[in-house]
Amino acid sequence: MPATAKTPSATDIALVAVFAALIAAFSLTPAIPVGVGVPITLQTLAVVLAGLVLGPWRGFLATLLYLAVGFAGLPVFAGGAAGVAVLSKPSIGYLLAFPFGALIAGALAKAFAGWSGARQYLGFFLAGLAGSLVIHAAGIVGMMVVLQLSLPAAFLADLPYWPGDVAKMFAASAIAVAVHKAFPALLVARRPAVA
Repeated sequence: MPATAKTPSATDIALVAVFAALIAAFSLTPAIPVGVGVPITLQTLAVVLAGLVLGPWRGFLATLLYLAVGFAGLPVFAGGAAGVAVLSKPSIGYLLAFPFGALIAGALAKAFAGWSGARQYLGFFLAGLAGSLVIHAAGIVGMMVVLQLSLPAAFLADLPYWPGDVAKMFAASAIAVAVHKAFPALLVARRPAVA
């Protein structure tokens, strides 16, 4: 491996595993059923939080690990679902977009990490909204495919989730700002010391 390539540390691996477990725990909180078969859960809060706290690649890997264990058969999806059978559920678009939502939220959070005070909170909130938008767009496509809905019908079916997700982004940004105050180097690239 070239000397310039960054290899993951034990800390990186542990953070990815912990956030995958956090997403699973938030997925198993009691869901609120909605008419289209996609329940309201705390999953998006945990997914976006993974990106905001861990950054783009570790957030992406944490959500990818979560999906991998769920597709492998562990009951970590909403309602205790597991396995490849979830590919036929209306929520599949949302699930498959989780890594990309975390990636976008994390990339934007990294850009805002140097900000301070209310500006950082606003930046993290907007980063969370951007990640959530990616998840919702894929969720709409998933409902169009699985439920055979038109784009306007799928968009209307997705709308009930937005107020809760906006509230979740306020919470995620507040948590992320607090974490980065305690661990300011978490999103900042480490540079080798100059001799």
